[in-house]
Amino acid sequence: MLLSEDKLSHLSHVILEALKKSPGARVTGEEGKVLREIKRVLAEELAQEGEIDRIVRARLASYSRPLFEGSAEWEILYRKGCEEESRKRRKAGP
Repeated sequence: MLLSEDKLSHLSHVILEALKKSPGARVTGEEGKVLREIKRVLAEELAQEGEIDRIVRARLASYSRPLFEGSAEWEILYRKGCEEESRKRRKAGP
């Protein structure tokens, strides 16, 4: 899912304010740098989510028996495929 720059900015401010109010977290450094890092991480996660979505949809489209998007079977296989692909990426992480 892609978000506009305005939405990413808004979300980063919301996250920063929540972190500042959280007793278990401490925000150090310049707020501008922290906001940019939050935006970078959000954008990266959303891009990865989009890539996972494309991979899983392609996998489901390649089945010999057609699956109809929105059907219970498609939803279950899509969810399982996303979970599997996410697990692979966590294991292969940095």
